[in-house]
Amino acid sequence: MDLIAETPYRFRIEQHGSMRVPGIVFASEALLPEKSEGALEQVVNVAGLPGIVGASYAMPDMHWGYGFAIGAVAATDVATGGVVSPGGVGFDISCGVRLLAADLDRDDFERRADRIMDGLSAAIPRGAGKGAVWELPDSELQRVLLEGSRYPVERGYGTQRDLDRCEDGGAVDDADTSQIGQRARARGLAQLGSLGSGNHFLEVQAVEQIYDQRAAEVFGLRQDGVCVMIHCGSRGLGHQICTDHVRAMESAMPRYGISVADRQLACAPVDSPEGRAYLGAMAAAANFARANRQVLGTAASDVFRKETGVELELVYDISHNLAKVESHAVDGETRQLCVHRKGATRALPPGHPELPPDLREVGQPVLIPGSMGTASYVLTGVPGGDAFFSTCHGAGRTQSRHQAVRSVDVKELRKELTRQGVRVRGSSARGLAEEAPTAYKDVDAVVEAAEGAGLCRKVARLVPLGVVKG
Repeated sequence: MDLIAETPYRFRIEQHGSMRVPGIVFASEALLPEKSEGALEQVVNVAGLPGIVGASYAMPDMHWGYGFAIGAVAATDVATGGVVSPGGVGFDISCGVRLLAADLDRDDFERRADRIMDGLSAAIPRGAGKGAVWELPDSELQRVLLEGSRYPVERGYGTQRDLDRCEDGGAVDDADTSQIGQRARARGLAQLGSLGSGNHFLEVQAVEQIYDQRAAEVFGLRQDGVCVMIHCGSRGLGHQICTDHVRAMESAMPRYGISVADRQLACAPVDSPEGRAYLGAMAAAANFARANRQVLGTAASDVFRKETGVELELVYDISHNLAKVESHAVDGETRQLCVHRKGATRALPPGHPELPPDLREVGQPVLIPGSMGTASYVLTGVPGGDAFFSTCHGAGRTQSRHQAVRSVDVKELRKELTRQGVRVRGSSARGLAEEAPTAYKDVDAVVEAAEGAGLCRKVARLVPLGVVKG
C-alpha cells in the first residue's frame, strides 16, 4: 500500500480493494511503523467495516494489536447498519489513566521518598491473578458494574469531586449485567483495587515543565508539584467479556451478511441483539475499570496522608479502550456514531458541553503516560480536533514483550533507573524487562506528532520519581 504525505504529521492511504473509507495515519515519518509489522494493514482492514464513516484513523503511538491496531479510531453510523467490534476496544475494556495532584513539592517528596514508595508498594495489589484493595461479595459487584466509581464513593472511597473530574461522571450509562457470564463475574470479584500486570503501573511524578499556565492552573498542576499517575483497567473481568462476545459475534456475522478481512474484526450491527449485548457488557466492564482506579487512587491518597499529611486531589480520569455512541457532524449532518477508540484517548475541546463547568474554559485533560523511566504528558483537546476529538494514549510499543525480555538486562535497567532518581517497586524481574523504555517509542516524539497533527496541545510534562509496577 502507498502512504501519501498530506502534511509532516498526516499520511493517507487511498481507498482500494474492500475499503469503504480512506486510512489516515497521524505520525511523523520516523514514527511510521514498518509495513511488515502489520499495523498499517490493520488500518486498511478496519476501513472495510460496514457503516464506517470519515476514515480509519491511526495515532502516532500505533502498533499491531488484536483486530484493530493499538492506537486506532473508527466510527460507524448506527442508523445505516454500522457495526460495533470488540476488536476496536480490546481485551482490557476501559483501560485508562488517572492523575492525582498533591500539594507537595518535589523536594518534600525526596526527603521521605523511600517511606512513601514502600507504603505504596504495600498498599497497591499488583501482578496477575487475585489480590485487591476491596474484595466484594457478588451483590456489591453488581452495584459496581452498574454504578462505576459512584458506588465506591458512596462507600467512602473518595468524594463527589472525584466523580466531577472523571469521564462520564464516573459511570457509563446502559450497563447490562445480564450480558456478563459467570466466569467474568468470578474473575472480577477479587480484583477491585488492583493494577494487574503488563504495562500497568502507579507512578509518582513531578511537574517538570508547564506549557500552558492557565490550563495547568485549572487542572490543579504547578511547577515542581508532585503527582500520582495510575494506569490500569478492568482486569480479568473485561478480558473475559471481550473473549465471550467475540465468539458470539463470530457466530452472528453470517446472519447479517457481514464478512471481514480478519476474523479478529468480528462484529455485529450496533442495533442488533448481539451489538446491544456487547455494548451493555462493555459498559459494565468500563464501570468496573473506573471503580478500580477510584479505589486505587484512594489507597494511594491514604499513603500520602499518612506519610506527608497531604491529600491527593483528582486531576482527571480518562479511558483509552472504549466504544461510545456519540453525536458528530458527518457531511454537514449530525449523526449517531459508534466511535471505537482502542489505545486512543478522547480529547474534548474548550467549550464542549460534556465537560464539567470548571474545565470548560480550557478543555479536557488528556493523560499520556510514557514508558517506565521516561516522561509523561498532560494535554488538552483543541477546537476542530480530527478523528472525532481523539488523540494518542501513550508511547506505543516497538518491541513485543517477548522481544523485550530477551534483549533487556534487568540488573542494568534497575541501575539506570536508580541513576535517574527513579525508585522502582516491581513485582517481578520479567515484568520490569517487558516494560523497559527501549521497548517503546519516544513519548516526546509521539506527543510532538499528535500536537503537530492538530489533535491536541501540550499543557505539562511530568517526570518519574518512583514507580510501582504491575
